[in-house]
Amino acid sequence: MNITFDNTEKVSGVLTVVIEEADYQDNVRKALNDYRKRANIPGFRPGQAPIAMIKRQLGPQVKVDAINKLVGEKIYDYISENKINMLGQPMPHLGEEPIDLDAPAPYTMKFDIAVAPDMDIKLTKRNKIAYYNITVSDKMVEQQIDAYASRGGSYEKVDAYEDNDMLKGDLRELNADGSTKEDGITVSDAVLMPAYIKEDEQKALFQGCKTGDIITFNPKKAYPESLVEISSLLKISKEEAENVNADFSFQITEITRYKKHAVDQELFDQVYGEGEVKDEKQFREKIAENLKQQLDSNSEYRFLTDVRAYVEKKLGDVKYDDELMKRIMLANNKDKDQKYVDDNYEASVKELTWHLAKNHLLEQCEIKIEDADVKEIAKDMTRMQFMQYGMNNVPEEYIDQYAEEMLKKPEQVDNFVNQAADRKLMKALKDVVALDEKEISFEDFQKLEA
Repeated sequence: MNITFDNTEKVSGVLTVVIEEADYQDNVRKALNDYRKRANIPGFRPGQAPIAMIKRQLGPQVKVDAINKLVGEKIYDYISENKINMLGQPMPHLGEEPIDLDAPAPYTMKFDIAVAPDMDIKLTKRNKIAYYNITVSDKMVEQQIDAYASRGGSYEKVDAYEDNDMLKGDLRELNADGSTKEDGITVSDAVLMPAYIKEDEQKALFQGCKTGDIITFNPKKAYPESLVEISSLLKISKEEAENVNADFSFQITEITRYKKHAVDQELFDQVYGEGEVKDEKQFREKIAENLKQQLDSNSEYRFLTDVRAYVEKKLGDVKYDDELMKRIMLANNKDKDQKYVDDNYEASVKELTWHLAKNHLLEQCEIKIEDADVKEIAKDMTRMQFMQYGMNNVPEEYIDQYAEEMLKKPEQVDNFVNQAADRKLMKALKDVVALDEKEISFEDFQKLEA
């Protein structure tokens, strides 16, 4: 077999494969003999059918399969050995006539190969890139303390209503004269939160009410645009709720108020584990420390985003063989049409350019992604998920267990590998380039242009 590659276009080339009969005949012979051993053909004992019959029946297809397999293997060997930075997969050469495999060898096959453009990317201390150090404000600490106290709070019974209290009571449908309607809708232990009533006049009826009071209100007026809330309150279907226009009496049997947890030792233990924090000062310091870690992640993500913008500007307009790249893109999206390719090609190439540039930077910084790096990303993701529910002191063995489960999903692993590469590259580049460090509040950081 002879393989040559004409790369005069730099970002694409034509790979030519010439196949002789000797290249594939042993594989064809072996495949036919293997089939003969397994074949169960009427009139012959198993494995004893004449090889000529087997060849006549299956020879052409076996030959095609052997040639395709051989060509595929040899193309990728050639590309690897010659360090061709191929993009996508080989595509049949445009304008090439189909090969007649019934004719005797040799056979010549041609493939169009897209090649990654050369990128002269090297960052040094001569390259200055902004790095934003986000400060933790007292307001942010207070907000986090309030969130922990709210999450750890509980309901307590009270005698008089205030905004956001929850009422429990008995609902009775009324006649037009205000009397209880016989066989009307009744609901025992109905739960109502006046704060969520949409219409102000109806909401005002509950102000200052006490346990034992009877309030007359109209659900249809209280929730004028929500049959869901009416049906939920009255325990009826949405279709039935549509026809309910009557007033209802609501006799209050219980008023409960959500009380935030006191900022005390019990709360400290709930958030960080028993005995980890001794007083409110340590609690605030720990919160500020955790917030700083989260903000540092934002700073680092922004830094890598700015590195990307800097590199893209430095690269300028990167050229590709657009026609060939679109053919590859269409082949990779078999459920899409040419319009999809045309509409999304520019964005796809932009992402590809950054992917290639990032790989250059990873090589420059001699970064390799190890299994431990990927697992650490999975563990960090697990910790973040627990923290969203206020669980900051989850034992390490549980973190490991959840991370291992996440790593069993291939689609997640690819994402973790990319994140690990971003993290290691970001840390390495902080020592490679000149950092233009800026102190900034979180509010101002959020206002930065993307």
